[in-house]
Amino acid sequence: MMTKLAGLFRLTKLAGVVVAMLAVWTAAAQAGLGQPSRWQYDFQEAASPIMETIHSFHLFVTILAFLITIFVLILLLYVAVRFNERANPVPSKTTHHTMLEVAWTVIPALILIAIAVPSFRLLFDQLTIPPADVTVKATGTAQWSWTYTYPDHGNFQFDSNMIEEKDLKPGQPRLLAVDNEMVVPVNKIVRMQITAEGIIHAFAVPSFGIKIDAVPGRLNETWFKATKEGMFYGQCSELCGRNHAFMPIAVRVVNEQQFNAWIEDAKKKYAAAPDDRSVVVATARD
Repeated sequence: MMTKLAGLFRLTKLAGVVVAMLAVWTAAAQAGLGQPSRWQYDFQEAASPIMETIHSFHLFVTILAFLITIFVLILLLYVAVRFNERANPVPSKTTHHTMLEVAWTVIPALILIAIAVPSFRLLFDQLTIPPADVTVKATGTAQWSWTYTYPDHGNFQFDSNMIEEKDLKPGQPRLLAVDNEMVVPVNKIVRMQITAEGIIHAFAVPSFGIKIDAVPGRLNETWFKATKEGMFYGQCSELCGRNHAFMPIAVRVVNEQQFNAWIEDAKKKYAAAPDDRSVVVATARD
């Protein structure tokens, strides 16, 4: 009996070591800040409270699933050794075990509840938009680009198109860099209003933990609070047509002073953009 307990203790200790290694590998596999990296298989580095919660929830479920797998493996090995034909030449005639049946019903239910509670909390936080400091409307166009509008900062708008590979500057990522970036202030609540023209798109920025459909005739909303300055990239995540792979999202997060200065410049730079763009869209549709 003591030998079996010692063996079980060693297996439990080994499981703990493997869980710790899994956590380290998970952290190492995360991409760099704001964009994917080579050999990445986990989430990008978190740059918002929602994404930090997603990281924690994902790690919790991963560890839980790993522990369940180890437990089932140990149980299978125990059953194979303890109840094989050689160890039990006369089979047991047991047909029911009340406590065992209660246990394998109640324990999985408790595990599901343990997963459901943080899951529902995460969904609530994602769908409950706090009072916004900045509102940005993103419109996915039929020309496979994004149009950004700042309704509470002068209501100007501009198009954001992918930079062709031949025109990339040093440091700009392929298929992600754009000519006009969406700019937001750091540590401020940004409310995103998402819609589309003619084609269904999806607005997604992994480091912020946001992904929401852009549907023609419908205005969807989400939010984020960028906690780090820098460049953050995303892409359309809906198979929207011919140029689906070529409509990236680029968000530049700056401090409040830089944001205010950019707003003043943008009001002048994009003052005529709404009228010019409406002509282009009308021509394209005709």
